[in-house]
Amino acid sequence: MIRILVTDGMDKTAMEALRAKGFEVVEQFYEPDQLGEALKEFDVVVVRSKTKVRANHIDAAKGGKLKLIIRGGVGVDNIDVKYAEDAGITVRNTPRASSESVAELALAHMMSCARFISIAGHSMREGKWDKKAYSKGIEVRGKTLGIIGFGRIGQTLGGMAKALGMNVIAQDIFHVPGIEEKMGMKYVELPELLAQSDFISLHTPAIDGKALINAETIAQMKDGVVFINTSRGNNVDEAALLDALNSGKVRSAGLDVFADEPATNSALYSHPMVSCTPHIGAQTVEAQKRIGAEIVDIISGFQF
Repeated sequence: MIRILVTDGMDKTAMEALRAKGFEVVEQFYEPDQLGEALKEFDVVVVRSKTKVRANHIDAAKGGKLKLIIRGGVGVDNIDVKYAEDAGITVRNTPRASSESVAELALAHMMSCARFISIAGHSMREGKWDKKAYSKGIEVRGKTLGIIGFGRIGQTLGGMAKALGMNVIAQDIFHVPGIEEKMGMKYVELPELLAQSDFISLHTPAIDGKALINAETIAQMKDGVVFINTSRGNNVDEAALLDALNSGKVRSAGLDVFADEPATNSALYSHPMVSCTPHIGAQTVEAQKRIGAEIVDIISGFQF
């Protein structure tokens, strides 16, 4: 019998579907020092963000049953993909399943930053009525949204922003043909995007080395820009972003991801001009069902 290890949870309907197909499904989290040995006993491991499958785990699993690693989500930076594939282990993800959910959360953070929703709500729970303090909100209509990383999530957010009357520009290392004609969006180089955007939303995979958003790139942004990150925390130099928030260079920031998770930079996530969430971009009922269904399809179609 094909054995499947689910380490970070999965939609119950999907697990039932796999069991109905004759697979054995075990739902259990393993600490990093135990994961490698455990993987020997399974043909498939399904992970989310919490579990990291590194080279040492793959080495420990050699000689065992492991043939397939699935990341339930978009990014695969928590898996040493090339090392796994060189060891004969296939790595897959579910890139389509959570695009809508992440894009909607990015849009929600944009609105929260524009209208002080996070801090104003917090102050009310403290018994305050700070109507005057939050009277300088801004509208998104007519503003320019710059999207860095124009894959599925970036394109979905771009469509939502266009529907709200925003001007959308995008930067990506890949240029998707026909986007300008079909969606009315414009590709630009990064310096132009930084200089023109009133709102900037980051949707790139994890980037090795220097953070993409750092003191140098922040300096190229408009004064009073709103910055959103629902991609990866390490794509942003948190110290540089905090300095920019304190100086007013960045009006406000909406953050779903952090360099360390659970987040440890309390000066950043507690800042009054930060709207924050604990990495919940894909955490909707609908997305979890789509992710689960895609995982079932991947496993069902895999040649063991």
